[in-house]
Amino acid sequence: MSLTLHSYWRATAPYRVRIGLNLKGLPYDYVPVNLLKGEQHAPDYVATRNPQHLTPALEVDGQVLTQSLAILEWLEETHPSPPLLPQAPFARAVVRAMAALVACDIHPLNNLRVQQALEGLGVDAAARLAWSQRWIVEGFSALEPMVAVHGAGFAFGDAPTLADCCLAPQVYSAHRYKVDLSPFPAIAGAAERAAAHPAFAAAHPDRQPDAANAQ
Repeated sequence: MSLTLHSYWRATAPYRVRIGLNLKGLPYDYVPVNLLKGEQHAPDYVATRNPQHLTPALEVDGQVLTQSLAILEWLEETHPSPPLLPQAPFARAVVRAMAALVACDIHPLNNLRVQQALEGLGVDAAARLAWSQRWIVEGFSALEPMVAVHGAGFAFGDAPTLADCCLAPQVYSAHRYKVDLSPFPAIAGAAERAAAHPAFAAAHPDRQPDAANAQ
């Protein structure tokens, strides 16, 4: 099986997929898409990779998958070991809820295109920062008690799951936006544990081939 990931080094959605691929032990080719230069809007990329003008796009033997959560679920279905979801249905639902809280409720409100839209409306840098901080803090305030109850080193249990694939990149983003994590010790602890895992370390933005030439 041939895998090619179209990614941007510090974008959190492809960061999730890199973690998932690494956890599954799947090698892949990396094709950078510079979001700041607008390469996601190139006609060929939109037509053949991602019609939403976003990353990631994962090519699988000539076919293309988009949306990070869908890609991670596909990885789980096609390569079930090691698992990203627990066996019990209720536990699986909790992990999916944690992942969705990050991917659907926090991240979309502070990603690049929203930042650019706010700037286009005349919102200054300080107000844009406050906007991003607000939604990260609100989301983490809901996620913290979930991790505190269900975590045992990682976000859910003692092994990485789909929740950690989403949480680690969002914590990276929280640092970028200067969010104080001291009110969220369970989240911070899970992120620290994840950072020490080889699959997460290899997926870190600073270790991506396009990081060296980043704007």
